[in-house]
Amino acid sequence: MTDRPRPAAAPRAATTAVRGGLARSHHGETCEALYLTSGFVYDDAAQAEATFLGEADHYQYSRFGNPTVTMFEQRLAALEGAEACRATASGMAAVNAALLAQLKAGDRVVASRALFGSCHWIVSTLLPKFGIESTFVDGTDLAQWRAALSRPASAVLLETPSNPCLDIIDLEAVAALAHDAGAVVMVDNVFATPLLQRPLAFGADVVIYSGTKHIDGQGRCLGGAVLGRRRWIEETLQPFIRNTGPAISPFNAWIMLKGLETLPVRLEAMCRSAAEIADMLAAEPAVARVLYPGRADHPQHALAMRQMSAGGTVVSFELAGGKEAAFRFMDALGLIDISNNLGDAKSLVTHPATTTHMRIGPAERARLGIGDGLVRLSVGLEDVRDLIEDLRRALAAARLARAAE
Repeated sequence: MTDRPRPAAAPRAATTAVRGGLARSHHGETCEALYLTSGFVYDDAAQAEATFLGEADHYQYSRFGNPTVTMFEQRLAALEGAEACRATASGMAAVNAALLAQLKAGDRVVASRALFGSCHWIVSTLLPKFGIESTFVDGTDLAQWRAALSRPASAVLLETPSNPCLDIIDLEAVAALAHDAGAVVMVDNVFATPLLQRPLAFGADVVIYSGTKHIDGQGRCLGGAVLGRRRWIEETLQPFIRNTGPAISPFNAWIMLKGLETLPVRLEAMCRSAAEIADMLAAEPAVARVLYPGRADHPQHALAMRQMSAGGTVVSFELAGGKEAAFRFMDALGLIDISNNLGDAKSLVTHPATTTHMRIGPAERARLGIGDGLVRLSVGLEDVRDLIEDLRRALAAARLARAAE
């Protein structure tokens, strides 16, 4: 195959999402190949030895690396602006691998309190079992970050926007404080995706994704990814992944790879609909508050617009009447599904207090602002007019049910 001329300028995001990391085989396939294999063969014993010594560039075993997985990793790294990426079996596998690869007994991690429930459990419950000290702070309060990072730390973990209240954390300020304390800054960027926010540009060292969300985008399979500087990925993270086995399957990596192709188109439409829905909900009498970074009334709106290019695909809102009102509203929805996933082509709604954040307990939920009336809506690709009609019908039905009691 003859070499084709290369573009003069670096490709833009939408082009990278379709063509980044593309490695065609000698067959010249249009669609990226799915290498559904556990192992690989060698030309001779010497090549096998050289491969295990790291002296030959050859795949060994799909737990260590796989051509399909490599294409996904390279494409996501190009979108993120990262030097390297490693894919994992799930988003939680990515969080766990990033932390445990970096930390050891006697170390200390500082984390924003507003974390996804399983992330919160790792920091609050799992890490202390290994002799790792955990300190939580209010992520939006720089004074708390300053106090917590006034002594050495090995890692900082945060989400921005956070799940489910969409708190925005000042990445540049926290990264500067963390680096002074000797910490590696890890950012869960699931809600923003690499298209709305690039944490590395604000000083973060590591970016973590659940590919199960927007990257797949159609609720098909699990996957995760960890991105950062090549040296940290290869010397710190890769040995942990190689030897503990949180590897993504080639099939799931292929699904994620194909999901990236449509991510820019999907995200633009979903963000546009989310902004319209947030404005609609803010005008509803039954809604006590709306949390959406793209709205001027969001507590960290100005910061969000400095760090993000749009408000995102998730809208959280509090219904007057607590859990009963939230349940009545959700049960009255005819189009939007009840599910704890997000970033899907289908709009999904969940009640964090009884699902994703149930196990952190009522005291911690209260501290995070996760009330019993809080609902998280992940806006999908349906016609926004249909979504608004469904939301209005459900709000009206919930009000009528309450009035009839």
